[in-house]
Amino acid sequence: MNFVGYNYIEVKEMSVLSGVLLEEKQRNLDMQESYVAEIKKLPKGSIRIKKRGNKEYCYLKYRERDKVITKYIGVASKCLPHLQAQVEKRKYFDELLKELEMEYKMICKVVKD
Repeated sequence: MNFVGYNYIEVKEMSVLSGVLLEEKQRNLDMQESYVAEIKKLPKGSIRIKKRGNKEYCYLKYRERDKVITKYIGVASKCLPHLQAQVEKRKYFDELLKELEMEYKMICKVVKD
């Protein structure tokens, strides 16, 4: 049985492949949403340590629109390890999100729905 240049098996394989790509597209969107939600919970910016006398103090520096915000966090010895872990985690999720966005664009080029 031929369907205008394609045989039945080729049409069925294309249908299966299309279904897999549509599932992957939805999975990608779901992961993007979860990463965005996780990123919103984590601090943005970079850590700055300022020394005053004998003590070091930890600040978080980030942009909000066109302003640079410096937020006091606390004594560096107490808060630095935890804050560093959170900032690194946010950067990691940002990278994953960018990869997912590129993957999504590729899927959209292949699948037209």
